[in-house]
Amino acid sequence: MRRVLLSIACCLIAPIAQTQTLSPEVLKFVKVNVPVVALTHVRIIDGTGAAAREDQTIVVSGGKIQSVSDASSAKAPASAQMLDLHGYSVIPGLVGMHDHMFYPMGNIVFGEMAYSFPRLYLAGGVTTIRTTGSLEPYTDLEIKKAVDSGAMPGPHIHVTGPYLEGKGSWALQLHQLTGPEDATKTVNYWLDEGVDNFKIYNFITADELSAAITAAHKRGAKVTGHLCSIGFREAAALGIDDLEHGLLVDTEFFPWKKPGECPDNPKDLPFYASLDLQSSPVREMIADLVKRHVAITSTLPVFEVDVPGRPAIQQRVLDALSPDARAAFLENKVRAADASRLKRIYGTETSPMIGAFKKEMEFEYAFVKAGGLLISGLDPTGIGGVIAGFGDQRELELLVEAGFTPLEAIHIATANGAQYLGDDRIGTIAPGKQADLVVIKGDPSKKIDDIENVEIVFKDGIGYDSAKLIESVRGIAGSR
Repeated sequence: MRRVLLSIACCLIAPIAQTQTLSPEVLKFVKVNVPVVALTHVRIIDGTGAAAREDQTIVVSGGKIQSVSDASSAKAPASAQMLDLHGYSVIPGLVGMHDHMFYPMGNIVFGEMAYSFPRLYLAGGVTTIRTTGSLEPYTDLEIKKAVDSGAMPGPHIHVTGPYLEGKGSWALQLHQLTGPEDATKTVNYWLDEGVDNFKIYNFITADELSAAITAAHKRGAKVTGHLCSIGFREAAALGIDDLEHGLLVDTEFFPWKKPGECPDNPKDLPFYASLDLQSSPVREMIADLVKRHVAITSTLPVFEVDVPGRPAIQQRVLDALSPDARAAFLENKVRAADASRLKRIYGTETSPMIGAFKKEMEFEYAFVKAGGLLISGLDPTGIGGVIAGFGDQRELELLVEAGFTPLEAIHIATANGAQYLGDDRIGTIAPGKQADLVVIKGDPSKKIDDIENVEIVFKDGIGYDSAKLIESVRGIAGSR
C-alpha cells in the first residue's frame, strides 16, 4: 500500500507541545507528531452524513482541528508540516460502541487481549471505544490509564463495568446478582472504581435491572443490555438507554417465552428468520424504542461469522490471530456449515442463520428509518475470527449491505456513537473538534470497502502508523 507523501521526511518526528508524554514504546508507532500539521488536498467525509468535499485542507494544532477549508484558499502556518493527500480521504475517528477487550478462547472462557486489541483498534481507525461488558474490569481500567498517560498505544476508552447478570449464567467469569440490593451495590462500587457505564446480561431479573438503572442514572451513567430474560419493550419501560445486537436477541416475540425466563430453544433462529417486520408487534416495539430514545447497537460482524459461506475470510485476520486462535476459528467455521449438525439441530441442512442475519439487517434499517439512534461495534466474540479494528471496518461494510449509503454508515459509526456518549468533541470533522481523524487511501463515500485502507490514524492530533501497529501484533491476537 502506497505510503502518504510528506513534504518533509516521515521519519523526522518532533515532540508536540501537549501534556501527554509518549513512551518510547508508543513513539515506535508514531508517524506524525509536530506542533502544527496540515492535511492538504484531501477528500473530507465529515461524519455528519453530508456529501464528501473534495480538495480540502485540514489544519491541526494542539490536538485540535484549527481550520477546514478549500485547499485553494487554505492558509496553513509557515511552520506546519504539510501532508499531500491527493487520492486520500479523511473521516472522523470511528467510535466503537461494542468493542470488548477480550476474545473467546474455548470452553466458555474468554481471554483478555490487553496487548493486541488496543493496538488493533487504533490501527483500524477506532479512536474511541466503549468496552460494553468487562470480564476483567480492573485490567480494562489499567489499560485506559496506560493509554491516557501515553505508556501504551490505543484508543480513548470508556470502560464498562462487569456484566450485570442474574442467576443461571452460562459464563464462568460472571458474578451472578443475588437481588436488587446487590445490583445497586455493584453499580455504585464500580462507579467508584472508575467505570462510566454498565451492561446488563441474559439472566437478570426485572427488579435487578430496575435497581441497576436507577443507581446508574442517579450518578449520570448509562446502561445498555444484551437481553434474554427481559424483552426490549419491558427494558425500555424500565429506563434502559441502549440495547445490544438488535432483533436477534429480543425474545419478547417468542410464543414459548415465559415471563422472566431466558428461553433456550432451537426454534429461535428459524423464528427470527420468518418474523414479519411489518407485523404490529414489531412495528410497535420499534416505535416504542424511538419514543423512549433507546438506542440500538449494531454488531453485524459477530452474526455474520455464523452464516455458512460468510464472510470471505481475509488473510489479514488470519495473520493477526495466534496459531491456536486461527485453528479454532477455522474449525468453528467448518462446524457452523456442517449439514449433518444443522439437520440434527434444526431439522434442515440449511442454516437458519442465513435468513436470521438478513432479517437483522432489515430490522436495523427499519429502526433508523423510523427515527431510531443506531450505533455500531463489532463484538469480538462468537465463534472467533472477529477481531479488533478489522471487525469495526467490516461493520461499516455490512451496514452498507443492509441498505445504508456509505455516508450513512460512516455517520452511524462516528457521529452517532459520539451523540450517545454525549461527547461533542468527537464524531465529526469541524474546527474546534478533537483531532481524531483517519487517513484512508481511496474514497469510502463511494466504495465502502476502501474503509480498510487505513494508513494514518490521528488521535489527539498525533498520527499513528496503522501498518506498524498491525505488524506488531502479527500472530498474537487471540492469545494476549
